[in-house]
Amino acid sequence: MTTASPAPDDTALDVTALVRELVGRTTVSGDAAAQQDLLGGLTEVLRERAPHLLVTEGRDPDHPWRLLRTPADPGRRQLLLACHVDTVPVPDAGAWQRDPFGADLDGGRVWGRGGSDMKAGVVAAAAALAAADPQTPVALLLTSDEEIGSKGAAAAAAAVAEQPIGAVVVPEATGNQVVLGHKGALWLAVRTAGRAAHGSTPERGHNAVLDLVAVLARAGGALPFRTDPFLGTETWNPGVVTGGTVPNVVPDRAEVVVDMRTVTEGGDLLAWWRDQPEVADVEVRVDLPPVGTPADDPWVATLPAPARSTPATYFTDASVLVRVVGGAPIVVWGPGTPAVMHARDEYVELAELEQAAAAFTHVVARWDG
Repeated sequence: MTTASPAPDDTALDVTALVRELVGRTTVSGDAAAQQDLLGGLTEVLRERAPHLLVTEGRDPDHPWRLLRTPADPGRRQLLLACHVDTVPVPDAGAWQRDPFGADLDGGRVWGRGGSDMKAGVVAAAAALAAADPQTPVALLLTSDEEIGSKGAAAAAAAVAEQPIGAVVVPEATGNQVVLGHKGALWLAVRTAGRAAHGSTPERGHNAVLDLVAVLARAGGALPFRTDPFLGTETWNPGVVTGGTVPNVVPDRAEVVVDMRTVTEGGDLLAWWRDQPEVADVEVRVDLPPVGTPADDPWVATLPAPARSTPATYFTDASVLVRVVGGAPIVVWGPGTPAVMHARDEYVELAELEQAAAAFTHVVARWDG
């Protein structure tokens, strides 16, 4: 991995060059090799500028991660910057105005998949770590496969739990506003079972698709959703439905993958699906808790950016980290435009990236552990 020549202090990163390089790399969730390669390249870039950094590398070949930290007193609490390097796929590249991995620089923006979600955040966090005093307790967690359930963060959780963490910044795209939390996520594969028969004699079979349709028809009005004053009301989305094989066979199986966004633990929701008479099996695919930091937290009050009164609409690796950082405050705060995340013609404003890098560097410099 290459970047432009470092500034005279030998630590500053050229954030424009680095974000273009990262956006130009295809690191779609599930491609462990591509993500591992990017993690290795970023590590090299950072250690060229900060050779004192200590590096812990994940051993999970499917969900790689890296933890880079300063050699400060291990008893002092660390400020943790937590980023993922994967992106969602580009199924419609021909519909983009630009090459999704061309990393074009135009109009003060870098265009391409991952610009806002969240390679700009990675670069801003990396710039802050590169500039940090070696005696300032700060760490950078780089994870994989966030987009498919924060699997890289889960693989890294035990290593993070071994560190004394004082606060966490997750630099997802928020337009550089501080966001104090988001809902959790409970993804379930709900299955129905029937009996196959010839399509001309459906009365001899039992149609699993019709059973699934019946469950889905009543779910919206019957699911025991809860409401939180800050996070709002829980939601559900039946995102993927499958069933049957060919038109002239009564289907003996059907499945829906349901995405529910939660404001507390999801036991009641899971129990509702399992209790439905048509349901044969429920598999938990993702189970991540909600995240919320009080607006009056003393550390949040010191941040050089406004705190938004509403939560993020998406989940982040914070849902994994909240379980292992011992109650440390967590904020979602970074460069990028939420409206273009996962969308065609994704981009990041360079002015936002530069602002974030400066803000993170300032916060790191003030951190005393």
